[in-house]
Amino acid sequence: MRIISGKYRGKQLFPGKRFSARPTTDFAKESLFNILENNFDIENLRVLDLFAGTGSIGFEFASRGSRLVDSVEVNPAHFQFIQKTVKELGFMQMKVYRTDVFAFIKKCTLKYDIIFADPPFVLPGIMNLPGMIFEKQILNPGGWFVLEHSGDFNFSKTPYFLNLRKYGSVHFSIFEMNG
Repeated sequence: MRIISGKYRGKQLFPGKRFSARPTTDFAKESLFNILENNFDIENLRVLDLFAGTGSIGFEFASRGSRLVDSVEVNPAHFQFIQKTVKELGFMQMKVYRTDVFAFIKKCTLKYDIIFADPPFVLPGIMNLPGMIFEKQILNPGGWFVLEHSGDFNFSKTPYFLNLRKYGSVHFSIFEMNG
């Protein structure tokens, strides 16, 4: 796994062989960040990374200078890896929370410009995630919720749906909080 751009461009990160998370592919990550950079000033963003896994997406935002990056991961080994990497790279704007994503959303009082979620593709309740995000109103006006998922799901009829991007087996459904 590597950081694609920003301060730590090209930095390789090694979570270990027994790591069970499925990191977003470099190709899909690079494509996603091209879209984001065309629509947002990355350095001024407040970002929430749900189901952080390896921390890859959060590290990418932090490396590119995002103002705030909160990562949520329930798995203790994954949480420790992300936390250790945050300290090693000196990402002062990045916080890691070890908790269940659904519990975090229910208790969250902050608002974000970008919320990214990469849940396990077989996660029960994946279809409920967009509704939870928008009901809780944790996305700033004009902000995006980006949901990574397999091709087995179709969110095009879901409220706030903006568009779908496909990169091989990786699908990003993008939702926008109406401004």
